[in-house]
Amino acid sequence: SDYHYQGAIVQQIITPYGGVLEGGNRNTYIDANASSLFTDFYTGPVKNLIDVTEKLKDNPDRINLYSMARIWKAYCFQRLVDTYGDVPYTEAGKAFIASTFLPVYDDQKAIYDAIIKEYTEATDALTAGKDAVPGDIFYKGDIAKWKKLGNSLLLRAGMRYTKYSSATAATIVAKATDPARGGVFTANSDNVSLQYTSAFTYGTGSMLNGGERHNYYVGAPFVDFLKATNDPRAAYMICKYPTPANALATAGTPNTNLADQQGMPYGYDETTLASAPGFPGKIGAAYAYTQFNRATVGAVEGKAYLITYSQTLLLLAEARQRNYISTSTVKDYYEAGIKAHMTQQSYITISAAAQDAYLAGTEVAFDAARALEQINEQYWVSSFMIWGEAWCNFRRSGYPQLNAINYPGEDPSVDQDNAGGFIHRLSYPNREKSVNPAGVGDAITRLGGSDKLGLRVFWDKI
Repeated sequence: SDYHYQGAIVQQIITPYGGVLEGGNRNTYIDANASSLFTDFYTGPVKNLIDVTEKLKDNPDRINLYSMARIWKAYCFQRLVDTYGDVPYTEAGKAFIASTFLPVYDDQKAIYDAIIKEYTEATDALTAGKDAVPGDIFYKGDIAKWKKLGNSLLLRAGMRYTKYSSATAATIVAKATDPARGGVFTANSDNVSLQYTSAFTYGTGSMLNGGERHNYYVGAPFVDFLKATNDPRAAYMICKYPTPANALATAGTPNTNLADQQGMPYGYDETTLASAPGFPGKIGAAYAYTQFNRATVGAVEGKAYLITYSQTLLLLAEARQRNYISTSTVKDYYEAGIKAHMTQQSYITISAAAQDAYLAGTEVAFDAARALEQINEQYWVSSFMIWGEAWCNFRRSGYPQLNAINYPGEDPSVDQDNAGGFIHRLSYPNREKSVNPAGVGDAITRLGGSDKLGLRVFWDKI
């Protein structure tokens, strides 16, 4: 459900409506949408992964399964810290194991230290020839690929420190990219993704194709960037439907001509949108703005990506620019990262000539003076529909340089304390404040006594 906040904050998805759809589109706090990641992670993967690791921690015969669980547990907690800041960690998931029903909230910096340790130790402990894990839905137990996943996540975690401590970032990145430890992703076949089916459908795709399909549109800044760079990926990502409120089967042949696309602007709602510059009007119940291609990126039986080769290459490009690593060149990593995203999905057909033409375009052609900007703009595109990561990288890097939405009814905290008009973290669930007031209260005290959307997690310092 990252489309409610994360995707809207990075201005790739938007709805003009409030109520149950509201969140990042208006810079407001809606508890059901802001708390969904917290609730889903703690009642699902955290609980199950703690159970797995507790059962296997003293069983050397299951070292690979144990190590995989440690890596994925660290990934889940990294997402939680990146979203909320201080969260339950040391006592999380232990209601059954230790009768700990009201866990303490741990300091976010300490959790990140533990996450780095988990990624490192678990990756190093993976051993080919030890216990097989054929039921692994990512790699079917391929230990070499799991090592690359652990290191790629360690690279991602290390790059989070670029504003907080460049020295710390450099140390972690050097460890993550050490080939003696297995290396990072080297091909799209290393991507972590979930393939959905008609029985187990893609949640975001179901939303884009379901009853709310006429309420969601592509944000104007993203569409404008695709147009300004003449991006050949756009046809597979966005389009206009002749009858946009209809189900896919009767919505008509999609218009994928990039010049015809118009993203929906931010800062408006359903009562003020008609006053927006260039307002295109409505077609039936839907606005005539650009929508997501529901047969490709929004397919209910599609594939959702979590960690990709493209993202990894672009992080390596920035790491090389910052002299954290000495391999290859910034330009080579940058261009390879773009091409990796262009070939990521099986339904994308972009010729080598078209890829090269894109890389030679005025705005895209590598410019050492604009390296950080270009790399992170492309990370924004590469993280399309991987919105949690897109939001993290936007906060960390400051790119792309988006304008604040300035919605009239937005939470005042986004315009205070140097928040710059953006949401920097999500507030804690109301249920936590009611059920575990001591734990969440301590966390809020460490935040300075408030639980604002405009506050920053530790690595997102100014």
